[in-house]
Amino acid sequence: MSFLASRLGRIKPSPTIAVTTKAAELKAAGKDVIGLGAGEPDFDTPEHIKQAAVDAIKRGETKYTPVGGTPALKKAICEKLKRENQLEYAPNQIVVGTGAKQVIFNALLATLDAGDEVIIPAPYWVSYPDMVAFAEGTPVTVTCPESQGFKMAATDLEEAITTKTKWLILNSPSNPTGAAYTKAELRAIADVLLIHPHVHVIADDIYEHIAYDGFTFNTIAQVEPKLYARTLTVNGVSKAFSMTGWRIGYAAGEKSLIAAITDIQSQSTSNPCSISQAASVAALSAPLDFLPGWVAAFKKRRDTTAAALSAIPGLSCFVPQGAFYLFPNCSGLFGRKTPSGKVIKDSVGFCEYLLEEGLVAAVAGSAFGLEGYFRISYATSDANLAKATARIKDACAKLV
Repeated sequence: MSFLASRLGRIKPSPTIAVTTKAAELKAAGKDVIGLGAGEPDFDTPEHIKQAAVDAIKRGETKYTPVGGTPALKKAICEKLKRENQLEYAPNQIVVGTGAKQVIFNALLATLDAGDEVIIPAPYWVSYPDMVAFAEGTPVTVTCPESQGFKMAATDLEEAITTKTKWLILNSPSNPTGAAYTKAELRAIADVLLIHPHVHVIADDIYEHIAYDGFTFNTIAQVEPKLYARTLTVNGVSKAFSMTGWRIGYAAGEKSLIAAITDIQSQSTSNPCSISQAASVAALSAPLDFLPGWVAAFKKRRDTTAAALSAIPGLSCFVPQGAFYLFPNCSGLFGRKTPSGKVIKDSVGFCEYLLEEGLVAAVAGSAFGLEGYFRISYATSDANLAKATARIKDACAKLV
């Protein structure tokens, strides 16, 4: 009898964390590695948010809080959702967790039985299928090619739905591609969902505020109010406020689901950090004056880096409307040989070569459910990006 549980066989270590770890090991060995694997803004948390945390400490707010979040933070979340998304929720429809990842994980644990299906458009965030599998559900991936802007069409959704479908996970703007669904595209998806009342939606809106070229963000319960009771709207402070380490995510939904998520959390992590919650109240309640400057910087990096990558023979790069990732196509280099004679057969091999030869850490597209691509994060300095793209160019030129 194995000591470790069989359920561990249903999940894999996070590929993005694995790349970041390998890059850190090479750096520790004295290598000048440029890490483009982690999805983490390089800007500092705004000062007023940090000050709110300091003030909370000084007030002695260092004890346990209610499991699902403080009343102050739930109130701030309700106000944010009404102000920015035209969605009305009561505090008992809100749960706060240690990151949006935990909230989604708990939601799947609370709702999935063996055999229940979850539709996941691919490319997808690496954790979605593993979380579904861990909860004994069945991930059903729908391939969304670059020719569709890496987005799922309504007809794709219709074909994927079965009597066993319980959830659709919809991430917009998306990790890893930055693809963002327009209001019209969400409208078409909503029309399909209205025909299938047994299907619920997890709307992962974590990149809501990071959008370009005049794109207007919408979330699906906002587009179709009839889906309100069937939608779990998930968000957090990590990306828009550069608070990845503060570990605060939240969800809004039907109160019995929120209660179930809270019950699971009560027997695992219990409440999120009290100080981080106080800081998040400040984040969600204050004007977003800092954000246009950040988005402008991200857009400049997107444009410069996408152009540099597309100029490399064998690569091409889709220009996304949101988030801070690029998902370049590297399939044009498959079949080429490295200086050591190794054949590049797939995106994993290409990313291994980039790390070994160019000292650039990126994540293979196969980790996100679409072979032939690789993901880089441009949430780093202009200088790092310029150096990284020059190294990628040089490494690709050495392939024969």
